[in-house]
Parts: sequence; C-alpha cells; structure tokens
Amino acid sequence: MTALDPGIAGRLKRNADGLVCAVAQRRGTGEVLMVAWMDDEALHRTLTTRRATYFSRSRGRLWVKGETSGHTQYVHEVRLDCDGDTVLLVVDQEGAACHTGAATCFDEDVLLT
Repeated sequence: MTALDPGIAGRLKRNADGLVCAVAQRRGTGEVLMVAWMDDEALHRTLTTRRATYFSRSRGRLWVKGETSGHTQYVHEVRLDCDGDTVLLVVDQEGAACHTGAATCFDEDVLLT
C-alpha cells in the first residue's frame, strides 16, 4: 500500500469509519452520476491512476469502477470541498454509472421537480 500525500490526507475530514464521501460528476455536462465512499488508499489510487477507485462498505474492500461491469470512470479532475469531507471526481463515464444499470444513480426517484 502506498500512502496518500500527507498534505492531502491532513485536509480530509473522514467519518467514523475513516471514509470520505465521493461524488462522481460527468465531465462536460456536470451531471451527477453517483455517490460512493473512499478511504485514503482509494483516493491515492484514483489520483495516481486516473481510474475511479472506491471503498465498498458492503464488500469491505477497494473496487475500481468498472472492474467487473466494464462501466469505467476515467478521472479528469479531483476537487476537495471547503470542509474537507467530500471529494468531487469529474469523469468520463463509459456505460452506466449505477449498479442497477441506469445511466446515473439519480434517474429513478424524483422527489421534487
């Protein structure tokens, strides 16, 4: 395991499980594709490989978006919000972003328009 840059790691505000929220946004349109979680290693791998890597809470391990589905995210930009508790990934999405097969995780349940 390679360590996340200490300057970045020191700015993160993690939850009780050591995770930070990650929002994936489509490059060019700004469409929000999905929300996931990252630990330090997932963020480090994302920053160094430009392949979106997340921490799966249900599986208890890292996963690279698209490693089994082929629905990959190429990361163009990563931003840290002002509070340090959320990272924004600006990505090119190949295929569906949602595990249900939907284009985004926000396609199904519109609560207010």
